[in-house]
Parts: sequence; structure tokens; C-alpha cells
Amino acid sequence: MDAISYERAGDVASALRAAQQPGAVFIGGGTNLLDLMKGGVARPVRLIDITHIDGLDAITALPGGGIRIGALVRNSDAANHALVRESYPLLSQALLAGASAQLRNMATVGGNLLQRTRCGYFYDTAFTQCNKRLPGSGCAALGGHNRMHAILGASPQCIAVNPSDMSVALAALDATVRVSGANGERTIAFADFHRLPADRPDVDTTLLPGELITAVDLPPPLFSAHSHYLKVRDRASYAFALVSVAAALQMDGARVETARIALGGVAPKPWRASAAERMLAGQPLTQSTLRNAAAAALDGARPLRDNGFKVQLAQRAIVRAINEAAGYAGGVA
Repeated sequence: MDAISYERAGDVASALRAAQQPGAVFIGGGTNLLDLMKGGVARPVRLIDITHIDGLDAITALPGGGIRIGALVRNSDAANHALVRESYPLLSQALLAGASAQLRNMATVGGNLLQRTRCGYFYDTAFTQCNKRLPGSGCAALGGHNRMHAILGASPQCIAVNPSDMSVALAALDATVRVSGANGERTIAFADFHRLPADRPDVDTTLLPGELITAVDLPPPLFSAHSHYLKVRDRASYAFALVSVAAALQMDGARVETARIALGGVAPKPWRASAAERMLAGQPLTQSTLRNAAAAALDGARPLRDNGFKVQLAQRAIVRAINEAAGYAGGVA
């Protein structure tokens, strides 16, 4: 058994100092990290407990509109907070679609952003070919069972998908991630926070070594009246998405003024369907418009042997999610 030391940080500054030591990692709720440690995938030598840092467990309104969600806010608390439920229902729905109630009561917002892929070849150390776990070793999923894997944004080095429901909603809502590090504080646009694998699939985010997520900021609410999170999965609870869609609209009657669409379960990071958004903007919601937008969202998809069904599934999910967001549960004319 590996020896692990433990330190409880009292503030951000002390957490950052402790993180400079080799093998040190931050721990909040621990719902993902402890799984990785038990399986031998992660082998930290020092745990920096950040759960007692004041000020990181609150949700507050920002002066210019919008809200700030502290990195230590529990997923369940974020989902049920009045500001989130009323102004950002898309985020609330996505959080409640994730994991189980017990896990949501422990998992933190900051930790959710950092959770690692659930690719079986990554989690099972008996497989020695995994570039995400062992850089340069290959990707067993390419020639293996790849039903759950990516059809967009993957590379020959890695086809694993990002597992977070919350992150799909945050991508659609144009969130900003606030971090602190040795060089001070900085903000990262959510679109730039997660990385595509390219030739470094072992690096999931654009965080610098030793940086700590302190909060997530959401802009002033634009989509409170018309948004919907749809998660398609193999079973109704405690299952990761085959495909998920975060759809948010500004409507003028039956016409879409602005659209935000993000997909989960199909790419190594939350996938913004920018082409579909542009096709919907300024257009009436018709079957033709929706079908064309959904097709555009999957343009460039590269399905594998076992996951070709995801292309049509994602297109249908986009149509359904937009209809739900617009208030047309039975579908547009």
C-alpha cells in the first residue's frame, strides 16, 4: 500500500503552497478521486483537503448580474439553490441528472469540472494501452468495445468522452472558471477550460500545475424561460449519458432570437454546437429548421464500429431538447 500524507488547508494561500510539493493533489468531496485511487489509476502522495477554506462554499449574486458559484458548493446545493433554479434552470436540471442523490450530496462544483473519463480501458489498469493513463502506450478503445466513446473531437491517441452533465450546461451558458495559482488569479472561458486530446490525452484541462479552482461565474440570465437538459442513457438513474443536450433559447414568439446548444456523451469535452446555433438564430422553429440545425451539429462526426448509432441519436435528441426548451413538447408544426 502506498503511503499518503494529509494536510488540511485553512485558506487558498496555504492550499497553493502545499500544492507545490511533488505528488500533491487537492481533495474536496473526493467522489472521483477516491475511486481513481482505489483502482490504482491515481497515485497521489499528498492530499490537500480544501473543504475548510472559507468563502468557497457560497452562491452569490454578482453586482452586474449573474451569479458566482463557489468551487466547494455541493452539487445538490447548487441544483436546489433559489438563484440557480429560478435564473439558470438548465444548470439545475443537468446537476439533478447526474450520479445519485448520495453522490450529489458529496460532490463539489469544482470537482465536477475535473472528473475524469469513465472509459473502461482508462479505469482498468489490466489494460496497458491507455494514452490517458500511460502516455505513449496506445488506445485500447480504438480496436476494442467503443459503444460509449466519442464521435466528435477525438484523436488517434484517445476517443474517451467527458462524463460531466453539469459541464454541458455550463458550456451552453457561457460560464467562466475562476482559478488561483502561484502567479495570482485568472479566469478561463468555459469553452477553453477542457482540452481535446490531440497528442496529449493525459492532460484534460488548461489548468496550470498547482492551480486551484475557486469559483464558476455565470453571466446575467438570458435563458430562464426557455431551456432544457435532455440526457439519453441506458437506464433511468445513475448512468452516464450516451448523448445529452443542453438547449437554451431566447424566443420572440415562434422565432428564435438566440440559441445555445451543447452536447455531452459525444466528445472528449462538452461540445458546443455552434453551427446549429447560427442556423437557428433569427429563424422560426419549423421541422425543417430543426432537422437542418441538428444535422449541422453532427457535421464532421466520425463514428466508430460500435457507436455509429450516436449520430442519429444526437440529432434526434437535439430536436427534442429544443422543442422542450421552446415549450413545444409535442413538437413544432
